[in-house]
Amino acid sequence: MSSLTLTLENRSRLAKTISDDAWIVVCLCAAWCDVCGQYRPGFDQLADRHPDKHFIWIDIEDQADVVGDLEVENFPTLLIQRADTVAFFGAVQPEPQQANRLLLAQVAKTGAELDAEAASSEERRTWQLECNLRARLQEALRA
Repeated sequence: MSSLTLTLENRSRLAKTISDDAWIVVCLCAAWCDVCGQYRPGFDQLADRHPDKHFIWIDIEDQADVVGDLEVENFPTLLIQRADTVAFFGAVQPEPQQANRLLLAQVAKTGAELDAEAASSEERRTWQLECNLRARLQEALRA
């Protein structure tokens, strides 16, 4: 199962899909970005290696109303969350192995550890308010 691409047509279905307690791994990229195009096959392979997690590809320009004012400073940018707890948000090297290690490190944490980290700094508290894909999708669906 490859990653899903967020589109206008599948927003509602995707919002329902990610409403469970599973991990969500989002790649924020742009169609014009050559690095993103080269990274996509590796991201899809990661999705295949982790069928119990939701892998979502979002073009920040096509889905600008969902992405909103998120600070995407470089490509690729990953967002990793479990349920409504954002565990990671930031640019990464375009190497699927790095994304896999990052994901495995997050998945190894207990719920209590994730909650403690989510509240541990101003940056991470901001992630909880601004980066939650589930909340962003619901907001876009209401608009």
